Amino acid sequence: MLSYQHAYHAGNPADLHKHLVLAELLALLTRKSRGISYMETHAGRGRYDLSSPESLKTGEAAEGIEALTLPDCPLATALKTTRARFGDSAYPGSPLIAQTLLREQDRLHLMELHPAEFGALRRALRTDNTAVHKHDGYEGILSLSPPKPRKGLVLIDPSYEVKTEYEQVAEFTHKLMAKWPEASIMIWYPILPAGRHEELVSGLKLKFLRHEVSFNLKDGEGMTGSGLLLVNAAYGAEACLKQAVKLAKPLLRA
Repeated sequence: MLSYQHAYHAGNPADLHKHLVLAELLALLTRKSRGISYMETHAGRGRYDLSSPESLKTGEAAEGIEALTLPDCPLATALKTTRARFGDSAYPGSPLIAQTLLREQDRLHLMELHPAEFGALRRALRTDNTAVHKHDGYEGILSLSPPKPRKGLVLIDPSYEVKTEYEQVAEFTHKLMAKWPEASIMIWYPILPAGRHEELVSGLKLKFLRHEVSFNLKDGEGMTGSGLLLVNAAYGAEACLKQAVKLAKPLLRA
């Protein structure tokens, strides 16, 4: 089992980038009444406690969500709803953001293989329109594709602890688009000094939007930025990217 634990990094600038864009995209995709399908390959625990020892040890949330006063926007709605349910130090991961912003006619399929994270995810989410699968994310999503409803969004968000995962994400994206051509796909990746994310970018032989932001973590180590690739992006997605940076100024620099 891999050692990465997102609790140490929840709410940091990279999370802020990813979650602002995700929330804006979900708002865009749900403007019409037709239902959508939302899927994640690596869902995590769904909810994090920014007062936990893990979060306080790194202090990364203080450089991200806790350093920002969000105006009225989709992520602010998800954050407010999460804290009304779980307390003032709660922070929603992407599964909880999605469930908060989606509707009865929408369907969520969330993949998480780690036993402890899977258990926490099930406790964090309602079950009315959501299926939580203890399954390899790549295999699980391919087995369910194409889903009903056919319109939808997939978040690919691994830890990239295994260096070959950059190549694996590119390969999986091609397979998924072949099975489910209506899907929009959002791929997150860290920007690190080694620059291995370029293996992912160069491996994609599909049309995509690329969005990267930079930031400075106080310890001067690790990530220098956060990247997103939107494959088969919905009309209006570029505006979502611009809005995310606008909402997070001056923390994120495009």
